[in-house]
Amino acid sequence: MSSTRYSLYALARNALTGHRHWPPAWRKAAPRREYQAVIIGGGGHGLATAYYLAKEHRIKSVAVLEKGWLGGGNTGRNTTIVRSNYHLAPNAHLYEFSMKLWEGLSRALNFNVMYSARGVLNLAHTPQELDAFARRGNAMRLNGIDAELLSRDEIRRRVPRRDGAGRFPVVGGLLQPRGGTARHDAVAWGYARAADAHGVDIIERCEVTGIRVTNGAVAGVETTQGFIATQKLGIAVAGNSSRVAAMAGVRLPIESHVLQALVTEPVKPCLDTVVTSGAVHYYVSQSAKGELVMGGDIDGYNSYAQRGNLPVIEHVAEACLLLFPSFSRLRMLRSWGGIVDMSMDGSPIIGKLPVRGLYMTGGWCYGGFKATPASGFLLAHTMAHDAPHALNAPFSLERFAEGRLIDERGAGAAPWLH
Repeated sequence: MSSTRYSLYALARNALTGHRHWPPAWRKAAPRREYQAVIIGGGGHGLATAYYLAKEHRIKSVAVLEKGWLGGGNTGRNTTIVRSNYHLAPNAHLYEFSMKLWEGLSRALNFNVMYSARGVLNLAHTPQELDAFARRGNAMRLNGIDAELLSRDEIRRRVPRRDGAGRFPVVGGLLQPRGGTARHDAVAWGYARAADAHGVDIIERCEVTGIRVTNGAVAGVETTQGFIATQKLGIAVAGNSSRVAAMAGVRLPIESHVLQALVTEPVKPCLDTVVTSGAVHYYVSQSAKGELVMGGDIDGYNSYAQRGNLPVIEHVAEACLLLFPSFSRLRMLRSWGGIVDMSMDGSPIIGKLPVRGLYMTGGWCYGGFKATPASGFLLAHTMAHDAPHALNAPFSLERFAEGRLIDERGAGAAPWLH
């Protein structure tokens, strides 16, 4: 377990030796035969769950199993946006809890996750859309969340580069000042290092190939490194949630889709706010290295491939130039795709599954990265107590059978309506 605390003193001391003596951030653990709790998935959600299990609930015999490398899934394949500007109360409380964790996460983990509260601005293109934003902003404030309704002139002063109009003139917008971005890789590394310091075994290159169920309860997992026994098993595998849950005979109301993103070549600072448009489904921010990070809608077909197709890239570029014509001469540096698990009401599933000792966090749709701290905290609570926390109680799997949908988009709970 790493005992080195990152500090100015430690940085100066190691600078004298050319930074050659820093200890590993976490151990390369070998699997034991049995653990009190096992987490499948070595991304942000899985590592956060293991960290909070060990830190908050004193469960020291915990393992995280990752089939590849840490953060190689959706944690490293998103656009790094964090926000809590939701309308419905269950989502608002959940994501606001996550925002509060984000604000103190670097200090809690002793690792700079580069959280930047630069603001998240949603553009309104019609008076009707602005009315909807006003309603959402009022709901946010009633739930204790910061929100500001901006006029067209206020947006022009805040985002001077937004010089496009065309078919989608901007009439106003909704700003959450505390929203912003965080460094996705740093989040995974920070949680891994902190979990390791609390005794969690992080096991990479260890793919789960089966879940052993005995008398209706979890008995352990079959892996490429042998059988590992446990009575508490958490699933935190993003777009592969359905496939892993199926190993235990559980069918989830989830579809997996590719969500693409891209970055441009780096340029000097020109955009200090996260700007999004629901009408064209586009979002953009500028990274610390100067790249413009942008994305759009999911690909229109089911897939488990971490790559997308050209039409979505074309759509994102078109939306970019529609709203920011001055970006037209920038070149695309690279693009990538992640697998997102789209639940049938657009809200996540966090809680117990119909097999004793089996739990999950998934179905995050577009909201997985921003929910990382809250997702891990709440799944850890549910696993430790075998009962949900008040914040994730509404997000049970049973809500689909009971008609208690959390339908933020108003799209209904059937896939053909989405």
